[in-house]
Amino acid sequence: MTLKEFKYTVPMIKRGYASQTLYINLSDHTIRIKPVDQRMKDTFTGGKGFDLWLMWNSLPKDRIVKWDDPENEICIATGPLGGVTQYPGAGKSIVTSISPMTGIPIDSNVGGYVGPNLKFSGFDALEIQGKAENDVYILIDGDSGRVEINDAKGLPSTAYEITRVLSERHTASEGKDMAVVTAGPGAEHAWMGCLNFSWWDMRRNVPRYKQAGRGGIGTVFRNKRIKAIAVKLEKITLEMNNPADPDGIKTIGREHSGEILELDGKQNRMRTIGTGHLPSIMDEFDLLPTRNFRTGGDPAAKALFGTEWEKIFTNTGKGWDGCWRPCAINCSHCIEGFVPKTGPFKGKQVVVDGPEYETIAGCGSNIGVFDPYWIAELNFYCDAYGIDTISFGTTMAFVMELFEGGFIDEKATGDHKLKWGAADEALSVLHEIADGKGFGGQHLGKGIHYLKGYFGDKHGVDHDLMQDIGMEHKGLEYSEYVTKESLAQQGGYGLTLKGPQHDEAWLIFMDMVHKYMPTFDQKAEALYYFPMWRTWFGLNGLCKLPWNDVVPADNKQTSEPAKVPKHVEFYVKFYSAMSGKKVGGDDLIVMSEKVYNFQRVFNIRQGKGLRINDSFIPYRSAGPVTDWEYESRADRYDGQLKELGIDISGMSTTEKNKKLREYREERYRLLTDAAYKRRGWTRNGVPTMEKIKKLGLDWIPDVVDIVKKHGRTAPPRNTLPASDEAWK
Repeated sequence: MTLKEFKYTVPMIKRGYASQTLYINLSDHTIRIKPVDQRMKDTFTGGKGFDLWLMWNSLPKDRIVKWDDPENEICIATGPLGGVTQYPGAGKSIVTSISPMTGIPIDSNVGGYVGPNLKFSGFDALEIQGKAENDVYILIDGDSGRVEINDAKGLPSTAYEITRVLSERHTASEGKDMAVVTAGPGAEHAWMGCLNFSWWDMRRNVPRYKQAGRGGIGTVFRNKRIKAIAVKLEKITLEMNNPADPDGIKTIGREHSGEILELDGKQNRMRTIGTGHLPSIMDEFDLLPTRNFRTGGDPAAKALFGTEWEKIFTNTGKGWDGCWRPCAINCSHCIEGFVPKTGPFKGKQVVVDGPEYETIAGCGSNIGVFDPYWIAELNFYCDAYGIDTISFGTTMAFVMELFEGGFIDEKATGDHKLKWGAADEALSVLHEIADGKGFGGQHLGKGIHYLKGYFGDKHGVDHDLMQDIGMEHKGLEYSEYVTKESLAQQGGYGLTLKGPQHDEAWLIFMDMVHKYMPTFDQKAEALYYFPMWRTWFGLNGLCKLPWNDVVPADNKQTSEPAKVPKHVEFYVKFYSAMSGKKVGGDDLIVMSEKVYNFQRVFNIRQGKGLRINDSFIPYRSAGPVTDWEYESRADRYDGQLKELGIDISGMSTTEKNKKLREYREERYRLLTDAAYKRRGWTRNGVPTMEKIKKLGLDWIPDVVDIVKKHGRTAPPRNTLPASDEAWK
């Protein structure tokens, strides 16, 4: 049953913009169109920038908005370069909301066809507010110019079935013209709910999925009683974007795609195994999280290397495995004919999307599971239930370490024996999340930050221990890289806007392996440049993999190989050809810097976003917590203490570990000072008025008010370094 219908005229896209957004309020069924003016484009570009600006203006400003308030929003956008059929990686959507995990804006960059279909249906962004009384689904039909809010009664609960039913109901093309967003039953009960975004697999003739995983946006989705969003569009062509220079886009797109096709097989083999190539590299360099990030590798990890996934993935390297049709990377591999051993799909053949590296590590080595088939089953059910594999795996690893250490027992875990490697028990907990029952449905699905309070208050576990080994910061679980030996990556996680997710700054190899940046100033420069550069992809509707997962053959000979300068120039030409504006690489950074600083102010408006919120990372992300950890790498740590001029003769492991901790915690505080100074922030982490004016954000009165109010506030003393040298 249709509860509300809204008809509109599909506008012509000009230079990548529809110049309007769609607003839907589920509480009163309001549907209306909002204009996009030139100032909005110049300040926020698109994608995440548009999402944040829409939220900024629609959320109440007189109080902190909670994730389950009706006023909270889910916004979905692509960007001016999104939907370009001649360029690899141009099919991304960017989703934002106030996170159940963190209480601040979360954003997730996700593949699939929703963003491009939305734009060519006439909208640069979709903004959803309010809560429905009963389950609904939203249909946006860009072919007929129609938006509907429909009763979702009778729709199944899992993503795969929902997409099938809606395709049968609304299209005669078997779903080829449909892009669907769904969550799942797990997102109804957990705070770590994810969203599934569909794309049409042309070789298999089935819908496949990518996930907007981080921060619980799927939880917000189901809290609003949304069962699905379907965006229908028959076809997409380059001409629909009306770029300033279509021939220029075709030329640069061919060059970039041709380079990928030529070099991928000699580099990371993305077209064959995708991000499944990473476990072997991470294990080699002691970066693969193993048993709750205690170590960075294990002899058993060979079972998770890319050579093994190549045997399991279906027809790897053949056909079309790209979540965007023109993308030469083709990294979206799957397992066909997989038969789960547990749960509601037990004994049935299913398709597993992935697994990607983060799932292999998080639901594999990090919980002591080294069987790829168990990992695939955890992957499948997380997707079907709408659960973030990163948060699930990292949270499970935390619980397993407490269980193995005797700090909790079956009374705390609902009779689950959560020992290392207990994949069947982990799946039982996952099924409980979907049912909203037991330890999984009541506790684990809420994440590590919640569990630290629960285990401490109800089961007497030491809070300091849990702070050290509970791998979350700002409420968000760490993604799957061991950062103990990379100070820059500790900052790349701890100084992020949304929490420890690698998509903002991935600096481990630059810092730890290649040693490109030994000084604080060099690390601070990287913590300025790379978050801005990576933000740019989320403003424009792009995937970052074509930038640095296949690089030019001569990239190592360039002056700054980590930046992949030839590809930066590709993106400069791409943006110029679309917009008609002559830009350089620095101009792209400034575009991001505007949105990055705006999001920082948004965090402050939400009661966070100051230095204290960037401090107190779990110590395991900075160094060895236990004596066992220290002794597992004793030569390394003893050598570092000797380099500091510390006489370790006669010292116990506990004493040496304490000295190492003092040094590393001080270095993190010094790095924070250096990074803030480079970003143009106060010592308390607030953008200065000088920075706000330089970026042209001073036309927004509320931004100015927040910066002036908090810019005068000094940070707490216990967050500052013992030495003021970095700031001076």
